[in-house]
Order: sequence, then structure tokens, then C-alpha cells
Amino acid sequence: MTKPLNVLVLCTGNSARSILGEALFNHLGAGRIRAHSAGSQPSGKVNPVALETLEKHGIPLPAARSKSWDEFAAPGAPALDYIFTVCASAAGEACPVWPGHPATAHWGIPDPAHVEPLSARREAFELAYGQLERRIRALLALPLETMSADEVKAAAMKIHEVSA
Repeated sequence: MTKPLNVLVLCTGNSARSILGEALFNHLGAGRIRAHSAGSQPSGKVNPVALETLEKHGIPLPAARSKSWDEFAAPGAPALDYIFTVCASAAGEACPVWPGHPATAHWGIPDPAHVEPLSARREAFELAYGQLERRIRALLALPLETMSADEVKAAAMKIHEVSA
């Protein structure tokens, strides 16, 4: 087997959508993908409904933590192959210079973290989970290891448009 592809899922707070994306990429990628998540302004804690949603679907994320994207631009960080932004504010921010200049794509997902009341927040997390799961499954169905970065980026953008 070839080395796993390194994926970074970005959002502003790294507490909800990016956490779901990290867990789904790792689980569905089954060793083919090594996913991480980070935020431009990390909240410092993972949203408990994100963890509840993952647990409900049997998706493990044993070391879930909210962290800064600076960790992935620092010396010694994993060389990233692909970066997915899942919130519009992170997509529009000036990002660090990533080692290896990975391909980036935006998969905007509405923020479920602040939906009220709690029952509606749980539904919003389920919706975000479903959107990410469909997109990630579609991406993983592709021969990523033999595609160029531009081809993966174009495919990711098409997946986003079809599943939006």
C-alpha cells in the first residue's frame, strides 16, 4: 500500500464541521487517508454535539481537540496533500503558507454549532454530517493516488456543486 494521503479540514473555530470532516475522512478513508482538522481561530474545545453525532454513527475520533492551523504550517508538520475548508470565513482568510502547497477546495457547510434550541442543533449537526459524508464518500471513490492536484481540486468542486 502507498503512504496515506494527508488531508486537513479547516474551519474558523475547529469545534464542529471540521471535527466531523476529520473523523469521517479517517474512518471512511480506512488507512488510505490520514486526516486532521484545525481552525484559524480555534475555540479551544470540541462542540459536544459534534462528538455526540460521531458517536451516534459509530465514528471514532479518540483524540478530538480544537487546534490552530499554525500547527500544520510549522516545521515538522505532516506534508499535506489536500485542504478542505468547510466554512466561508476560513475559506476567505489569508492562510499560512502550507508546506508542499497542497490542493485546496471549499466545501461550504452551514454552521450547526449555534442553532437553537438543542433539538434543532442536533438536527443541524445531522445535516452537516450527512453533507460531509456524501462528499467524502464521493471523493474517496476516485483514484486520488493517480490524479493530479488540479484534477482532485476540480473533482472536489464538482462534488460540492452536486451535493450542495
